[in-house]
Amino acid sequence: MDSEAHEKRPPILTSSKQDIAPHIANVSEMKHYLCGCCAAFNNIAITFPIQKVLFRQQLYGIKTRDAVLQLRRDGFRNLYRGILPPLMQKTTTLALMFGLYEDLSCLLRKHISTPEFATRSLAAVLAGTTEAIFTPLERVQTLLQDHKHHDKFTNTYQAFKALKCHGIREYYRGLVPVLFRNGFSNVLFFGLRGPIKEYLPTATTHSAHLVNDFICGGLLGAMLGILFFPVNVVKTRMQSQIGGEFQSFPKVFQKIWLERDRKLTNLFRGAHLNYHRSLISWGIINATYEFLLKII
Repeated sequence: MDSEAHEKRPPILTSSKQDIAPHIANVSEMKHYLCGCCAAFNNIAITFPIQKVLFRQQLYGIKTRDAVLQLRRDGFRNLYRGILPPLMQKTTTLALMFGLYEDLSCLLRKHISTPEFATRSLAAVLAGTTEAIFTPLERVQTLLQDHKHHDKFTNTYQAFKALKCHGIREYYRGLVPVLFRNGFSNVLFFGLRGPIKEYLPTATTHSAHLVNDFICGGLLGAMLGILFFPVNVVKTRMQSQIGGEFQSFPKVFQKIWLERDRKLTNLFRGAHLNYHRSLISWGIINATYEFLLKII
């Protein structure tokens, strides 16, 4: 009897391992998406009020103090008004950004014989282009944060409903600057992340790794935030409109340029706050992403 029991045990253990193996593989394949999603959630929850101040400056060209006073007048109840669209958008787009970048990089390396830099750059552009599918969430966030639309709708559902009568195209107003920003910022972010980290002091502890990842992501985010700031200014103006003519990127840019007295300093009004917000946001995102990647 003991001999028979001993002979039966190995198949049971082997079968158990075979059942578990696919689940482990699935978790491994999805971890980049999961880590990106959690990193985005963590970031939005912390930095949303700062983003709201910056949004008012981009839209109206006002000073930081005036934007803060606007929010104070709106009251605490409205401080997190409009958080659902960016929460949905960022958790989804950052999951795609990190996940698709890794998947597409592997896929392209297998099928295309090009230098790794070119392969990874193409993967970054394709990931950024895919993110643009969720432009309607960014569009609705813009409308909810603009106090001029406060009396028209009070939540995400109402904002989506208000755009419905204008057709599907209305949801994608401002798509061109979104595609431009996503594609090129992804190329720079993934291309420079490794080299920047190599220049930082060698990390020997978990906390040191966390600090290095925060610094690396923060520096990149701040740099890209300044670089693409005018693009976001134009995007915000385009997406704050409901109905009417679909104006081209150059036309909207020219209009803003004239409104702000043809001064570069006026065009970059709010850029200093954007720098600090991006520094914090992308520091949080990169540090959270890399931390979760190690423990999942």
